[in-house]
Amino acid sequence: MPKMKTKRAAAKRFSLTGSGKVKYKKMNLRHILTKKAAKRKRQLRASGILSEADAAKVRKQLLPYG
Repeated sequence: MPKMKTKRAAAKRFSLTGSGKVKYKKMNLRHILTKKAAKRKRQLRASGILSEADAAKVRKQLLPYG
């Protein structure tokens, strides 16, 4: 059986933590930043953790080898 291919789009957007959680960068920090509050922009800098239901799907289908 050949190796499974990783979906490259997913590999660029998600990464796995040491404990197996799926980490991602939050959206809305690319442009039109003047109208967004400093607190909001500061909180968007932090990476997010996917919910376990979504994370299971990403791990299985998009990142088969982690």
